[in-house]
Amino acid sequence: MPAPVADDSTRLADRAAHADAAAARVSARAAARGFTLLEIVLVMAIIALASVLAAAAMTGGFKGMQLKASAKEIASNLRYTRTQAIETGTPQRFLIDPGKHAWRAPKNHHGTIPAKLGIEFTGAREAQANGAPSGEGAIEFFPDGAATGGRIRLTAGKAAWDIDVAWLTGQVRISQPKAGQ
Repeated sequence: MPAPVADDSTRLADRAAHADAAAARVSARAAARGFTLLEIVLVMAIIALASVLAAAAMTGGFKGMQLKASAKEIASNLRYTRTQAIETGTPQRFLIDPGKHAWRAPKNHHGTIPAKLGIEFTGAREAQANGAPSGEGAIEFFPDGAATGGRIRLTAGKAAWDIDVAWLTGQVRISQPKAGQ
């Protein structure tokens, strides 16, 4: 009868060995199911590229970004010109030359507008004739904050941004015109 005990222990040892081997295979498969660092970095790069392309498509691409940045820069310098008029107590002018794609503000502030963008200026005739060189437009700000008023429209294809200066308050606003305006 001692032989059956040995068979039982042999069978138990075999079963334990098989269980250990099965557990090793399961843990090896579980380890293989993870992601490598390279795969994670690649997925992150693809997501970043898709985000950049989506943002460019929504803003009108590079020209659209140039258009908005130029509008913000001009509006900022119009506000600066108004502030200088209030601060110094003397009228100050913001000059824009659509032909040369350039603008000037007090205290030697000046800049250019990308040549790819279209520029339209609408302003008061008095401000244009009153010391502004031919072809230039001018918006004059007064010490009380008021202005001669005007609009600068920047365009790139079908996209446009308007920079409006209210004559009564001198307030400067940026807006996108609705289609057909």
